[in-house]
Amino acid sequence: MHALPDGALILAATPIGSSDDASQTLRDALASADVIAAEDTRRFLLLTKRLGIAPTARVVSYFEGNEATRTAELIDAVAAGQRVVLVTDAGMPSVSDPGYRVVVACIEAGLRVTAVPGPSAVLTALAVSGLPVDRFCFEGFLPRKAGERGRRLAALAGEERTMVFFEAPHRLEDFLRDAARELGAGRAAAVCRELTKPFEEVVRGPLAELADWAAGGVRGEVTVVVAGAEASEASAGDALELVRRARAGGARLSEAVADVAKVTGANRKELYAAALADKESPR
Repeated sequence: MHALPDGALILAATPIGSSDDASQTLRDALASADVIAAEDTRRFLLLTKRLGIAPTARVVSYFEGNEATRTAELIDAVAAGQRVVLVTDAGMPSVSDPGYRVVVACIEAGLRVTAVPGPSAVLTALAVSGLPVDRFCFEGFLPRKAGERGRRLAALAGEERTMVFFEAPHRLEDFLRDAARELGAGRAAAVCRELTKPFEEVVRGPLAELADWAAGGVRGEVTVVVAGAEASEASAGDALELVRRARAGGARLSEAVADVAKVTGANRKELYAAALADKESPR
């Protein structure tokens, strides 16, 4: 049994679909908490009803809009020896959800932080995607604006690890078309929709084909898994071309060089010098 400490912040993962996936440790954490900070208190109370538990804790909201002001209150509760449980709408708090700010504040204050493990959309999508799982990176939600999103994708063109993204269903087609343009129309990918729910669907194929499929409309929670670039030694010319593409998307030269150097392994100083010369050369 997972021992739940007092005087600690406990990040509690909640089901991403069926409430039947809730662990006994999650139930124990909610039933024994002194304070429960929930991303959406109404959704949280519905979850407790489905789980058949009635927490006696003080329940407070904790979301993007009030993190700055609520964090100090939660820190004070932990410092006073209380068991503070943080839950979000689905999955693990702080992973593309509220939580990072209070975790850092607890660590800086020398207070204990632990977690109740549980379902993860990132790992579930990765596991069922059929793409390599030995090395991967999580990119979360990319910028909503097309130019910024394209620039981020261009910087990932040389990334060899499998990539996992979150995306809103109404932006999925645009995301996939941008990904096809920047990463390659034939790059293998999987769109995972409504994972662990009754209408779960995993659609696999090249990015361009998935973009056409998404044009028909998609609903529900979406996680996208994209294969990494084929392993190769990126030439100086390849890296320079990636910098050009990132700059065409609006990136500053230094920012584009830093991003490309990170994913290609190119020498940053040498790439910057080459990019600067390329920028100043007549066309």
